[in-house]
Amino acid sequence: MEFAFLLVGILVGAAVGFLIGKRGTATDTDNGELEQLKLEKATLAEGERRLTDERDILKAELKETQDKLSETEQSLASARTHFKDQESRQNEQKKEFEDLNKRFNTEFENLANKILDEKSKKFTDQNKENLDLILTPLRDRIKDFEKKVDEKYDNEQKERASLKGEIKTLHELNKQISQEAHNLTTALKGDSKKQGNWGELILERVLENSGLIKGEEYTTQETTYNDSGDRLFPDVVIQLPDDKQIIIDSKVSLVAYERFVNADDEAEQDKWLKAHVLSVKTHIKGLSDKNYHTSKGMNSPEFVLMFMPIESSFSASIRADDELFTFAWDKRIVIVSPSTLLATLRTVSSIWKQDRQTKNAVEIAKKSGLLYDKFVGFVEDMQKIGARLNSTQTAYSDGMKKLSEGTGNLVKRAEELRKMGAKSTKQLPSEMLGLEDED
Repeated sequence: MEFAFLLVGILVGAAVGFLIGKRGTATDTDNGELEQLKLEKATLAEGERRLTDERDILKAELKETQDKLSETEQSLASARTHFKDQESRQNEQKKEFEDLNKRFNTEFENLANKILDEKSKKFTDQNKENLDLILTPLRDRIKDFEKKVDEKYDNEQKERASLKGEIKTLHELNKQISQEAHNLTTALKGDSKKQGNWGELILERVLENSGLIKGEEYTTQETTYNDSGDRLFPDVVIQLPDDKQIIIDSKVSLVAYERFVNADDEAEQDKWLKAHVLSVKTHIKGLSDKNYHTSKGMNSPEFVLMFMPIESSFSASIRADDELFTFAWDKRIVIVSPSTLLATLRTVSSIWKQDRQTKNAVEIAKKSGLLYDKFVGFVEDMQKIGARLNSTQTAYSDGMKKLSEGTGNLVKRAEELRKMGAKSTKQLPSEMLGLEDED
């Protein structure tokens, strides 16, 4: 493009020089034409200057676009790194849970088999029923525990697959939102109501693509009061873990920016660009004076996100006043565009997912502890049953000795009475008589 401008300048200069040289030998009546050529040369020079200025503006916008693309690529690289780290941690946790579950099942089976092998010969039908009553709830709890662990990792696998797709389309979404915002700027024509509604629409689209859950992780159009009793209407309240909030405002006016975009000459553009910066500063001051961080029921940091729905309006204001961002920060306001807000909300969504995973891990550890305590209680009950069975067996053996062993045992005396002629319709079992004969 620079070569084209240079070539035009050379051709124009050569043409003018040739005409002037040719006219130099003319009569005095040609002086008027010479003056006309000089005016045309000046006009062409002015056109060349304006083309050069436009070229410089285009180069600056190209550099700005390249810088934004570089920032987006860095954000994507950071997101991919975070995803890989999270996936690695999840795989490690899954392996630990699998190892723990395998070891727990093995130890339980070994212990249960050992207890059953030692006591199986002594259990009566009633004892077996009692054992089933003890084992069934424990078995159900183990199955429930395994089911929850499987569900947890199935959900995490789905979330990882979803996150891959979202990261892949993040850059395209940023470009799409920015392009739509720029295209719609000229359609607003200074209508403040349309601008407000359209700004809220762009903000809603950013929220929908952020991964946050509406009504749970963010809310819209809430009503609150600051410490001065003023009634406030924050556009969006972003919820954070530990009952914290971030407030987003989208009411900044873009009327001056629309006129700047549609201005026909540099003077008009400069005028409306300054007006745009002044409008942004005025909104920053008003937003700061609302003291959102003192609102009742809000545990918010001492800053508010001021959303500018058009990327180019944000960059134009920063380019026109390089102290604007610092000015806003001093007022506890952070200016964000669709791309920077989307990156911020994606980070918040990731924080929520990590928080849920941490709580799930804590709940699993808690239930594992309760399950282990229940298992210890089961082992203790089994030991008590074994002791009682041993005691019962000892009492049974002592009773049998009194019944059929020793001089004058009951079996021997009863049999002697039968032999002496006692009338009876039944007879002692032969095995009992056999025991008595052995004595």
